[in-house]
Amino acid sequence: MDSKFKITLDKTLKTPLAEQIRLSIEHAIISGVLQENDRLPSWVDLASQLGVSRGTVKAAYEKLADGQFVIASRALGTRVSRSVISSIKHQESYPSSSFMQTYLEMTTRHGIFQSGIPDKHSFPAKVFAKIRAKSIRMESSGWPSYPDPRGEYELRREIAAYLALSRGIQCSPDQVFITSGFSGGLALSLLALNLHGKKAWIEDPCFPFSKHALNVAKIQTFPIPVDSEGFNIDFALQYHPDAAMALITPGQQAPLGMSLSLNRRLKLMEWAKQQHMWVIEDDYLGELQLDGRATPALFSLDHSGNVIHLGSFSKTLSPKLRIGFAVVPEHVIHQFEDITATLTPAPTPSLQHAIQEFMHEGHFLRHIRRTKRIYTTQRNELIQHLKPYRLGTQTAGLSILLQLPAHISDQKIAQDALAFGLAPAPLSTRYHQQDNAPSALILGIATAPIHHVSNACERLFNIIQHNMTT
Repeated sequence: MDSKFKITLDKTLKTPLAEQIRLSIEHAIISGVLQENDRLPSWVDLASQLGVSRGTVKAAYEKLADGQFVIASRALGTRVSRSVISSIKHQESYPSSSFMQTYLEMTTRHGIFQSGIPDKHSFPAKVFAKIRAKSIRMESSGWPSYPDPRGEYELRREIAAYLALSRGIQCSPDQVFITSGFSGGLALSLLALNLHGKKAWIEDPCFPFSKHALNVAKIQTFPIPVDSEGFNIDFALQYHPDAAMALITPGQQAPLGMSLSLNRRLKLMEWAKQQHMWVIEDDYLGELQLDGRATPALFSLDHSGNVIHLGSFSKTLSPKLRIGFAVVPEHVIHQFEDITATLTPAPTPSLQHAIQEFMHEGHFLRHIRRTKRIYTTQRNELIQHLKPYRLGTQTAGLSILLQLPAHISDQKIAQDALAFGLAPAPLSTRYHQQDNAPSALILGIATAPIHHVSNACERLFNIIQHNMTT
């Protein structure tokens, strides 16, 4: 085995030791440190080196074998698999801009500081599981008819009532469409509004999946810079006044966290009215505003019917549910109905009924209030533990942006951190021009529990310091 390859375990982390070992070896194989046919130490030798039980090493090796990263035999020992190296080389033969590769890298990085997912421990899983089981039984025993492609009426009514209280949106259930998460709502909107081939404003930096979605839909995107007041509408009007739509995150800009100022909201609404322009509002965090009351949704200011409001339960419940909603102006309801009936029907009714009952019985609001308290405490604790390292920090929604020296690659830091059970995201990848983007890490608050944050910060800083000196 390559002498440069070292496994460092942190027994204070929540990540099991076997998983830390697996991640370290897997990362070494993917990065090329370990090559085809390289032999790994035996269970006994590696367990002795690391000070862990043989069973722990065995569990790690078995997972690596299941993933076809290694092959074990009595005669040759445990060696790096030829097939996985061939697979890696085959993937590398594709252009580096392959979106699926980027998607998988962003969504499969698990660990402390992972952003974009909620804290699973604060969610009342037993209550929700009980409600969902009941919904599945009801669905199985009912008449096998086709469900409403727009979504179950009871859930749409519940969401409409919730949005009136939490986001200032006054709408009828007929204006609400249940979607397969945010991406399903975006696809529905682009199809229903016939935006194929049009021009669009998009924030810079932005959520990379959103930008790619517009490109897939053959929509020409123009990156608009973001400043302390959010989306710079003046820049957009000066350089790209002929856009047919805008896709923005006015509540809490993703990934920088500021809210779109009232002045810019009004100017954007006036321009949309004059030019018959569509504004798609990605309300990805909803009312999960940790300081004060959440800013009202842009849809609540729209009196001309130019705003589509997209929300989801990914950050409040779980991204595994893959369910969201779109709120549309009354004059385009029929267009959206046609698309849902033929191309983008709502998810399974049993899941919808479970969420409806979860909301109706008050569990959802209690969960949101409790979650905000937990996240606020975790955010404050994280900021305190970052102070000694004298790197700039900025609160950004449910994340902390940790500024890095300009000569340090945030992408390399993020990659190196994975082997230690840490999963920060690089900020530079969210910019249109990555070469000139600031170097910073996005540290998720929801996945940074208080009892692990001190050791996690120390480990992260050691990785940063190592990169500064090499």
